[in-house]
Amino acid sequence: MSRPSADAASLLSHTTSRSRPLFTLDHFSNKEFIVKDFIETLSDSAVPASRKSAPAASQQAFDPKPLIRTFEHALTRLNGLSEELEERENELSGAVRRAEAQHNQNAETLGRKLDQAMERFQRLDNSLNGNGNDDATQDAGGNIAMRIGERLEELDRQRIRAKDAKFLIQCWQGVSGSGDLNILEDMRKQGQGVRCAHIARQLLKISIRLDPDGTQHINGNSNGRGVNGMKKRQTTVEARHPSREIIERFLENLEQDLLTKFDEYYRRPNYDGMRECAIALRDFNDGASVMATYVNQHSFFIDRNQLITEELSGDVETWDRLQDPDAEPPGVEPSLQSLVDEVKIVIQEESATIKRAFPYHDEVLIRFIQRIFQQSIQQRLEMVLDKASELSSLAFLRSLQASRTYITQLVDDLKSHGLTEHPEPVTSQIAAILDQQLEDLFVPYFVGSSYIEREKKNLEELYSSLLLKFTIYHSRRRKMPTTYFASLAQRGKELAASARDAYMDRLDGTDLPATQKAMLLRIAGLKEDQSEKKDIEVTDEDGRLSLSTAKRMLKWLAEGVGRGLELSPGNETPKDVQNLLNLLLTHMGEIYLETALDAASDHASSQETLKTPPDLTHLPSLHTLTTILHLLQQTTTTILLPLCTPNLTIRREIEKSTSSTLITLESKLSNIINLTLTATLNWVSKCLLQQRKTDFRPKDEDEAYMASETPACQAVTQFLQRVAGQSTAALDGRNLHLFLAELARGLRTLVLDHLRKFSVSLTGGLVISKDMAKYAELVRGWPTGDELEPGAMDVLVEVGHLFVIGSEALRERLRAAGGDVNELKGFIMKREDAQSVGVQAVLNAI
Repeated sequence: MSRPSADAASLLSHTTSRSRPLFTLDHFSNKEFIVKDFIETLSDSAVPASRKSAPAASQQAFDPKPLIRTFEHALTRLNGLSEELEERENELSGAVRRAEAQHNQNAETLGRKLDQAMERFQRLDNSLNGNGNDDATQDAGGNIAMRIGERLEELDRQRIRAKDAKFLIQCWQGVSGSGDLNILEDMRKQGQGVRCAHIARQLLKISIRLDPDGTQHINGNSNGRGVNGMKKRQTTVEARHPSREIIERFLENLEQDLLTKFDEYYRRPNYDGMRECAIALRDFNDGASVMATYVNQHSFFIDRNQLITEELSGDVETWDRLQDPDAEPPGVEPSLQSLVDEVKIVIQEESATIKRAFPYHDEVLIRFIQRIFQQSIQQRLEMVLDKASELSSLAFLRSLQASRTYITQLVDDLKSHGLTEHPEPVTSQIAAILDQQLEDLFVPYFVGSSYIEREKKNLEELYSSLLLKFTIYHSRRRKMPTTYFASLAQRGKELAASARDAYMDRLDGTDLPATQKAMLLRIAGLKEDQSEKKDIEVTDEDGRLSLSTAKRMLKWLAEGVGRGLELSPGNETPKDVQNLLNLLLTHMGEIYLETALDAASDHASSQETLKTPPDLTHLPSLHTLTTILHLLQQTTTTILLPLCTPNLTIRREIEKSTSSTLITLESKLSNIINLTLTATLNWVSKCLLQQRKTDFRPKDEDEAYMASETPACQAVTQFLQRVAGQSTAALDGRNLHLFLAELARGLRTLVLDHLRKFSVSLTGGLVISKDMAKYAELVRGWPTGDELEPGAMDVLVEVGHLFVIGSEALRERLRAAGGDVNELKGFIMKREDAQSVGVQAVLNAI
């Protein structure tokens, strides 16, 4: 056994050394290992080289032993490697199992720790946020966290303050010891203007506190008190430097440098540079210098200062239309309108620049707005209003209204634009500034009751001018009661005369502008040369009521009220309306309408006892009067009273004064109608007195006479036809119906009483029937409406029949009469045959 082993060993050694390849596990783990190539290598190594190269003839017989040994050796080696590989695989598998177990254990441990950490974090979060059930614990945790945060912030602030204090002390030592600010100068050169300015301001405060006299000893010890101080004074002389002066000079230079730099940035423009300079200059008078520089150098103010003496635009026709109460107002003055339009564009565009250039842009915008309103707009507004005031009171009021309306629109547009907040609306602060500037522009014109006094003065001047000739007419011709218009003058009031005198005195005074005086004279219908005359010529037309005059008065009042709604505060509206309405009631109600009514009343009363037909020329004026009354009532009810609703006291006062005026005027109107009715019936009575006794006892041969009405009837009907025509033209509605109904009843009464005075023959009965039918026919043609009962005049026809019917028909008529039998008997007794047997039998039977 030992021998073969020795031989095997020898062979293995030989083969290994000569032809057997060496291989390990690494050889098989190579990615390029191929089994076929491995076997070929073993085979090649087992074949001797002599056999490969020798010719086939000389080759020896094949010896498989080397090949077998080689493969045996390789197989043995492979088995060994397989066992080694298995051992290593087992070792690695065990290591993997141990690593997996350790990994699972570690993951479980870390999971528990993570859960614990999450739980602690959740508790901490709940404590800080105030959630959970344990409120006390949570509040405590939250408060602790807040205190920690506050403490950290406080420590950070203390650190910053300590750092700044250190630097400030270094600067103070430099300025107090050596009299220089080199540290700050270096900082300024480095472009740290904001911090440099802040520190310099702090140094100035220190200097003011430590060196009130303007000079400072070293380290601020100016008194040199104590032993050490005495020794120092004895041994050395301390250096003295004007620290405050040095600091102030440095601040002045710094401010000028910053302003110069700001101006340079503005002209480029460089908004970031402007903003940096603005922040630094904030420490100098709160930025007043930089804001003033920015506003003053704006091109808008430079250009407008050159145009401040520019004349007001607008032609003569426009200014004339402004002071003409019958013309529509021309609107805002063109140069003021142009300025306001330009201001709107400038402020909107400049707001964007201000927001980019200033961190405190609201303050700069406020300063810019104030400058524009208080300088540019106010100066132009004063020029416009002064010019308008030189023309007339109305021109001033119209200019004031148009200017305020246009500037108010400017303010509203700026608010809606937003300015620095564009496209959002402006802030409440800017809105308040705009409203305040608008209010300040017009405050001088609304102090106390100055505005409403101007309105009253204007309205009174216009009314007085319009009614001048009317009042003169009614105050002058007092002693000429021959015609209607003469009687109008007879009732002219002292109020009218005093109004005339006051008007002329006002025109002669110097307080009215020449243009206004000319306008008032034109309204009064006078020429300028007539203003010097106290005796002004008037005509009957001047004394008549005019609907156009009343409409002008109401239009002027409406314009004044509408102007007050825009200009006067809302709480003053009821009082303003009351003041203007009182003027209207005085001039239209008392001076105009009541004067005309009194004159018409006197004229109507003078017609009651005349021997000629009454003059009813006053009736046409009543139609105009009732129309004006209706307009006055409608204006008060629909326009003025609703404006006074907020103040119930003033509303009741207006209702009372208006009602009193209307009641007075309507009472006078009713009195005129009654006087006219009385005068008319009086003349009817006089016409009936012309009736001859033979009219109702004509001769049988006078057939032509019996074919028509009697002369008295003709006179009455002709007269009443004229009266009915005049009253229909003068009155309308219920007034007309009442007047004609009363006239019809009066006519009926007069005719019935008239018939009782005559003896009537049978032929005369026919005449009476014709007269009665004529009267009834006349009344039926009148527009009496529902005021006259149906068939009211039929009684005249019935009475006329009593004189012509026979006894039998008479009996039937009396039976149908009922309670009126006694009255009918009185007419029957006037029949010529009243004493006949047949008529007496009828009367006795009844």
